[in-house]
Amino acid sequence: MKILIIRFSSFGDIVQAMSCLEDLYQAYRDLEVHWLVRNDLSEVVGFDPRVKVIPFDRKLGFAGLWELAKNLRRENFDAVYDAHFSLRSRILRWMIKPLLFIGPRWVVRSKDRIKRFFLFQLRMNFFPKPYKGMNSYRDPLQKLGIRPGELTTPQWNIPQVSYDSQAIILCPSAAWEMKRWPVAHWIKLISLMPQHRFLVLGGPMDSFCQSIADSAPERCTNLAGKVSLKESCAIVAHAPLVVSADTGLIHVADLLGVKGLSLMGPTAFGFCTNSQIETLEIDLKCRPCTKDGRGTCSQSLYQRCMVNITPEFVSQKALEMLSR
Repeated sequence: MKILIIRFSSFGDIVQAMSCLEDLYQAYRDLEVHWLVRNDLSEVVGFDPRVKVIPFDRKLGFAGLWELAKNLRRENFDAVYDAHFSLRSRILRWMIKPLLFIGPRWVVRSKDRIKRFFLFQLRMNFFPKPYKGMNSYRDPLQKLGIRPGELTTPQWNIPQVSYDSQAIILCPSAAWEMKRWPVAHWIKLISLMPQHRFLVLGGPMDSFCQSIADSAPERCTNLAGKVSLKESCAIVAHAPLVVSADTGLIHVADLLGVKGLSLMGPTAFGFCTNSQIETLEIDLKCRPCTKDGRGTCSQSLYQRCMVNITPEFVSQKALEMLSR
């Protein structure tokens, strides 16, 4: 069995989509997986040494896509799993298989746009509650005759890191501000756990991470923008606990079976699957109001769904998880 998986981005979605790999490898002994991914995120897929990574530079435009399609057609795939379902991936699928009944089988992960319209425009939720992203990537495999079972820890090649392996990992960043836990709450959380050390992870643009670390410099180290995405994943993999909003690194913890607390606010699709991750959330009628954190808050108190997840509550849950 030779299969092409198309998932260009984003970081969190790629990690969640990688949950389907163990299902595939358990179903087919002679499986060969190729994965088409945006070039700047190819190292994430590369954690699984069994996967042949195909990086794509979107700056190459349609000409680059056409050349890529010609090369992929020569691979003679048995199946193509479009886990992205974007205009680019649909064009690519058509190029690989221009004739309906000739060529590889297609498997598509639908974005359920009609259900999204009902949810975000009419406030009628027909999605599973909670919506677990990993399941949404694994369920389409049934079209290949695969019935996903228990979530299996992947066979990743995770590099060793020299950072404090006993420190709690804090992930305050997120692509969109509305799903971030307030900075003051992170600072308070650190003060409520005086016996513990912390590492703060984030991107080079997340300057607010430094103010969080500065609140207890003797116990808290800011690594935002100082380590690569690959190193950040490795740090999470060896952590005793991860505290994060709905962002990519909590999905790394989820997939690898690392203990974690997921702070869920306005978003609809970022719920974790593994029992090692506990979701903390506030029950509000306005939730969820966005698929990924974009948009505006309807509440008089901005980010009420995040603000009302108190540091006291999170610290209590963190201590409970660490004692297990």
